[in-house]
Amino acid sequence: PVFAGMNGSAIENFSCVIYNIFLMNCTWQAGRDAPADTQYFLYWQKSREDNQMECELYMQGENGRNMGCMFQNVSIGIEKAYFLVNGSSKDSLIQFYDEYIDLYKIEKLMPPSNITVNCDEIKNDCVIQWQQPQISHSNKDMCFKYEINIKYK
Repeated sequence: PVFAGMNGSAIENFSCVIYNIFLMNCTWQAGRDAPADTQYFLYWQKSREDNQMECELYMQGENGRNMGCMFQNVSIGIEKAYFLVNGSSKDSLIQFYDEYIDLYKIEKLMPPSNITVNCDEIKNDCVIQWQQPQISHSNKDMCFKYEINIKYK
């Protein structure tokens, strides 16, 4: 059956973030009713055409249980990515957790670079310029809104 496994054994609070353009961290908490020996394993698939990949670099909690994963060389496609976390225990079956995520929605953007400020005291104005930060997906112009906070000394 699709939902085989002990109730409350699937992971909770699953969350992923992409940062520094191509790194992705995913974290979760153990199911509240999972047996103490439960170990979790994360798989993800960027698109239907791609192969499912298991995490290569798990982050572990104090008891050696996998509680997160770090991925490198992540690129953002146009399809939702599929994430699956299953678990194993010698005592009972563990429910799996799965979710589809738009990767562009979880990207933490870098700050703008090459910020310059040129002020003209005679005209009493300033020109502030910057370069848009690099991002890993294509809808660059639709993603950026800037806020400038100017404080006078």
